[in-house]
Amino acid sequence: MTCPICTKETDAKYRPFCSRRCADVDLGRWLTGSYAIPAEPVDPDDVHPDSDAEHPPRRQQ
Repeated sequence: MTCPICTKETDAKYRPFCSRRCADVDLGRWLTGSYAIPAEPVDPDDVHPDSDAEHPPRRQQ
């Protein structure tokens, strides 16, 4: 398996990364919003009252 950041061979200690540096780079990308999970906006009027969600998801701008 190769590191998803730099494509070097992975290290069992940092798997799936090769080093602490690459793990930190990946974390930084998540924290800054570089990575995103695609989703469709939800219309608040379409949320069912019996839903267990207290707050509907935010709309993407």
